Amino acid sequence: MLLGIVSALSVLAAAGLCYSNGAFENLNWIWALPLGFLGAFLVFAGIAFGIFLLICKFVDPEKTRDEDTPWFRKMVLVYVKAVLTLLPVKIRTQGLENIPRDGRFLLVCNHLANIDPAFLLTAFPKSQLAFVAKREASQMFLVNKVLPMLLCPLINRENDREALKTILRSISLLKNDTVSVAIFPEGRINSYRKLAHFRPGVFKIAQKANVPVVVCTLKGTNTVIPNLLKCKGSTVDIHLLGIVPAEEVKSKNTVEVAEQVYQMMAADLGPEHVLTPEEEEKA
Repeated sequence: MLLGIVSALSVLAAAGLCYSNGAFENLNWIWALPLGFLGAFLVFAGIAFGIFLLICKFVDPEKTRDEDTPWFRKMVLVYVKAVLTLLPVKIRTQGLENIPRDGRFLLVCNHLANIDPAFLLTAFPKSQLAFVAKREASQMFLVNKVLPMLLCPLINRENDREALKTILRSISLLKNDTVSVAIFPEGRINSYRKLAHFRPGVFKIAQKANVPVVVCTLKGTNTVIPNLLKCKGSTVDIHLLGIVPAEEVKSKNTVEVAEQVYQMMAADLGPEHVLTPEEEEKA
């Protein structure tokens, strides 16, 4: 949508420039039109990014919000889609037709790169996802403005008491039907970029909130930025593997649920994308 508007304005601007300079009266338009389009595209894209920066400038990252902001969420999705469209990346999806349409859920997924949430946001555009994010993300440019507006709880992975507050916050968001919560149960990105065993405590969120667990996997997100720097394309796979009903989640302890979900992800990713016991010790 955003890129479509920017492209349309750029075409009009380039055509207007060529017309005013008389380029259409000879063959000069052959080079003037594409150059004009490129210049106009950069200008309009810069303006669009500037508008986003201006809006974010008025966001107070320290303010705790209890209600979602639909217009801001839609705006973020528009800009995220525009950025991903500009990247040389092919996105392949599977199973997204099974995304729950009614009621909240806990989305769990393997974690490969810091841009994982961007791909999941585009895959679940109507689910109002709030990502449980590491505390350090609050120091990242622009991200520190977006996270609180999307009601993303921040977690201190080094402090169990603070982490419990994040878990309780996530439960509250689900119970109050505010947003659905997304979390990476591995807890962090490991150096091998492979699936590691989970922190089972995260599944307390689904148990206490009485919501289903939506199981998802990602492949290839860790190659997007490195390949971009090499001017190469990338392929990202997003698979929705299944849904563990709320009743089943409550009937088991968190260790059992974690193992069930881990096995689902491991089977889909394949052994080459799963940490061996030796690698897990080093990771």
